[in-house]
Amino acid sequence: MAEAPAAPDAPLPEYARSMREADDDGMQRALALAAEAAAAGEVPVGAVVLDADGRIIAEGRNTREETHDPTGHAEIIALRQAAASVESWNLEGHTLVVTLEPCVMCAGAILQSRIGRVVFGAWDDKAGAAGSMYDVLRDRRLPYRAEVIGGVSEDAAMALLRDFFEQRR
Repeated sequence: MAEAPAAPDAPLPEYARSMREADDDGMQRALALAAEAAAAGEVPVGAVVLDADGRIIAEGRNTREETHDPTGHAEIIALRQAAASVESWNLEGHTLVVTLEPCVMCAGAILQSRIGRVVFGAWDDKAGAAGSMYDVLRDRRLPYRAEVIGGVSEDAAMALLRDFFEQRR
């Protein structure tokens, strides 16, 4: 017999509480990386990869301007570092936490890496590929999909982006 869903105000099971805490901790580190990117003149986006136990195993921040590399997105850098860390391209069971909704390029890389969960802060209505403009990460036509959790620390992520672009106008 299936268990009834918990009421919205019911306490979360222990595993869910620790997952949420890991997501929040990961987002705090990603926000710090985004601030580092902004200080370096990059669009402020930061990302971390969490292992199944919620530990950060990789991180990245935007570096396109510094490296003159169009693939220098925080997500790509974090995925590369995570794959090197576990010595496998297959990151199934891992979580990517990123301050901005991934673009189409990053969504493709996420699916190719088999990341199981993507947690992000700010929605990107112009180029997002995790539910706003496109929904590549959950497209049922594709052979692999990821769980998507958006809006985590959204205000802090949006503030970094807003401040960055206001300074450049």
